[in-house]
Amino acid sequence: MNELSPIADRVQAPESLPEITAGGLDWRPATIEDAARLTALNNTIAEADGAPFRETEEETREQLGAEWRDLEHDSLLGFDEEGELRASALVATFPGDTTTVRAFAFGGVHPERRGEGIGREVFAWQLARARQVLAASGKELPARIGAYAEDDDPESKHRLFLHAGLEPRRYFSNLARPLTGDGPAIPEVELTGTLRLVPFSLELDDAVRLAHNDAFRDHWGSEPQTPEQWTNGRSELAPEWSFLVVDDAPDVDALLADPRTDASTRASLQAGEPLVVAYALSSRYEADFEVRGYSFGYTDVLGTRRAYRGRKAALAALAASMRAFADAGMEAAVLDVDTENPSGAHGLYASLGYVKEHGSRMYSLEL
Repeated sequence: MNELSPIADRVQAPESLPEITAGGLDWRPATIEDAARLTALNNTIAEADGAPFRETEEETREQLGAEWRDLEHDSLLGFDEEGELRASALVATFPGDTTTVRAFAFGGVHPERRGEGIGREVFAWQLARARQVLAASGKELPARIGAYAEDDDPESKHRLFLHAGLEPRRYFSNLARPLTGDGPAIPEVELTGTLRLVPFSLELDDAVRLAHNDAFRDHWGSEPQTPEQWTNGRSELAPEWSFLVVDDAPDVDALLADPRTDASTRASLQAGEPLVVAYALSSRYEADFEVRGYSFGYTDVLGTRRAYRGRKAALAALAASMRAFADAGMEAAVLDVDTENPSGAHGLYASLGYVKEHGSRMYSLEL
């Protein structure tokens, strides 16, 4: 990596934030009490844009209530003269960032108020605030300002990001696989050696976090998750659909000698704690069932520790989740995958009968 100039020089944070005047809205920071109205706005936008998802109030409340979130400075809500919420903005950061410090822009404008220049001014505010947040982080790391868009979002949204200097960096596929009818059979996976499939439990939750941080360390755009990040946003988690693979007798000496073993895993091994080597954590997003036209179980995260790749541990966990979906009467299994996933996951999912239904992309400005 080329030597970086100080982050404060690179991000060029403005001293003050631009004023939002378009649309004549009244602006203030968001609070937890705004969860219901913000959920309604987000779902109105999603419906207008044909997005394949909807939010619940609890999901919004979790996003707003993350303990590291600074709503007073990193959020704005725009209200019309009747007090109706018409636009929102959030700049989200993550405390676990250790290789790239990131700030993401989330928000939108009510469909009835589009075309007034509100979105353009809101995004300018978000970019300016993101630069301030990155500079204030004090992390002398590569920096990124990011934003997401569905492939089918209005072209104006994609143009907005491009005009602001962001480029599409990553593409994601939303995949679905039927669990009824004549679809391919869910594979039977036999684990070898001392590997064992177990149901998800809170007692093993932090061990799963350590496994996830290891599994995704070589994935572009992924950063380690702190315990607070890991447990935030669990309102839709379905523990009964989530499965882990543990190694009952890991070669501790070999893992400690392996330079790829991270410090947190080293400490866990030395303390004799359980070693989770693969996991499939799944959720039940019932608010999306009607939108998609079928019920489904969603695999939020799936991964294998790097030292255990090639032993079908993640496949065993995923297959167990798929059976749990089917046993619960779900019509399909759904997940998202980075199209450039280095573990070859896309090919695995295709072999299991998953096919693409939707797509999205991440735009970013690399600083």
